Amino acid sequence: MLQRIEDLWPRGEPPSTALCGDDARLALLAAHGTSALVEDPELNAIVTLAARICATPLAAVTVIERDHQVFLARLGLAEDETPRPISFCAHAMLGSEAMVIPDATIDDRFHDNPLVTAAPHIRFYAGHPLISAEGAPLGALCVIDTVPRPTGLTELQREALAVMGAAVMRRLGQRRLSLEARHEIDQREAQLRRMIDSVPDIAFSADAAGNFDYFNARWEELTGRPPPAVATAWRPFVHPEDFAASLERWNTAVRTVTPFEDQWRLHMADGSWRWVLSRVVPVVTKAGPARWFGVLTDIDAVHREKQAKDLLAAELSHRIKNIFAVISGIISIRARGKPELSEFATELGTAVRALGTAHDYVRPVEGRSSDCLQGLLRDLLAPYDHGDARHVTVTGADIEIGPRAATPLALIFHELATNSAKYGALASDSGEVAVEIAAPDLEEGMLRVTWRETSRDGLPTTPSGGEGFGSRLLRLAIENQLGGNFQRNLREDGMTIEIAVAASRVSA
Repeated sequence: MLQRIEDLWPRGEPPSTALCGDDARLALLAAHGTSALVEDPELNAIVTLAARICATPLAAVTVIERDHQVFLARLGLAEDETPRPISFCAHAMLGSEAMVIPDATIDDRFHDNPLVTAAPHIRFYAGHPLISAEGAPLGALCVIDTVPRPTGLTELQREALAVMGAAVMRRLGQRRLSLEARHEIDQREAQLRRMIDSVPDIAFSADAAGNFDYFNARWEELTGRPPPAVATAWRPFVHPEDFAASLERWNTAVRTVTPFEDQWRLHMADGSWRWVLSRVVPVVTKAGPARWFGVLTDIDAVHREKQAKDLLAAELSHRIKNIFAVISGIISIRARGKPELSEFATELGTAVRALGTAHDYVRPVEGRSSDCLQGLLRDLLAPYDHGDARHVTVTGADIEIGPRAATPLALIFHELATNSAKYGALASDSGEVAVEIAAPDLEEGMLRVTWRETSRDGLPTTPSGGEGFGSRLLRLAIENQLGGNFQRNLREDGMTIEIAVAASRVSA
């Protein structure tokens, strides 16, 4: 437990007899770290004041070690230590109040003492004991004169010496508290280092400029080499195919003070390369970024498993696409020479091709940077946008779509496109189709898409009758699969269909 600075041994109480033995006493003296207080400015100021108040030419703060008396602060004394057997303070520290010797030449304890018979020729001595908070005698605050002082100290001088002795102990206590706090910090740091060194990940830190100054033991265990100090020094450790892009991302993160995350291959001690996930976050203070802390997590097994799954999925996707092509071919072959099936075969073939296009969004083809609704619509409507004039436009928000939503969305807009090609704007040379995608309404949770057909020549008349297959397909896909609704509005120059679907289902 940390000792409070204000804890002092009660004034007027002698030291604890249990702590007067050297083993216990010296252990407590060492806890105060007094060697760092030699010539301490605060103690020097106390010594100077004590000499002035007591009108003496000599004064000192001493601590008694096993064989020597050490002066932490002194005035008028040449030596910085003396042998313990001739120390006056070794006697003074065992008292409850100041030990006052008016004339050392007539004191039985000291009249033959070398400090009396030779320099500094002590005659008058007054020493107030310095006692630790636990009761261990440590030394004394003393004032010394080279002439006898029969009257000793005045009452005011005794009181002042006691007060200044307490000030000395507070300074020593402050030093002790600092040592204990440092020791506790060192212990916690050692525990933290042991904990960090025990984790399977590589942990590291960097300064605000991105210079690396700490790596846990795991780094050298895995790489077999000393860690890099700057970003460019990572080159031998990062796969050549990954280094440039990762370095650029790291420099951007440092410049913008934003978290960094990347996957790359780390060169191991055995010469192999393993995929790692690198995460580094800045710790920001009011004055700016103070530190960067990061980890390298081995994801090699996960990465290779994903590669294997992606390879398998790509192969399956390729085979499914081939199946769509085979089906389209069979439809075309079966319809040859059968005029009555020509229209049906054409519609069925285009539907199968639309499903093939949707499949690219269910299982993205290699090289596709993102799966968005605009991309799906452009792919589906591209066959209808032929010639010099543009007949189809897709505008608005670029909404990402999930694999579950790709198929119903493809069926919806394929049905609208084929219907327009037979009965609507796309059946006319002057016809146009505009698709507008509105940003999702966060409160409503709906994504709205407007399909607008316009033709200067007017639209052909839609076959009469009840709800046809196309309308039933739209209702099934929009309402049942995408949790939405649609509304069809006829105009003199065309038609508008307002579609609203659940945004959460579009991204699923």
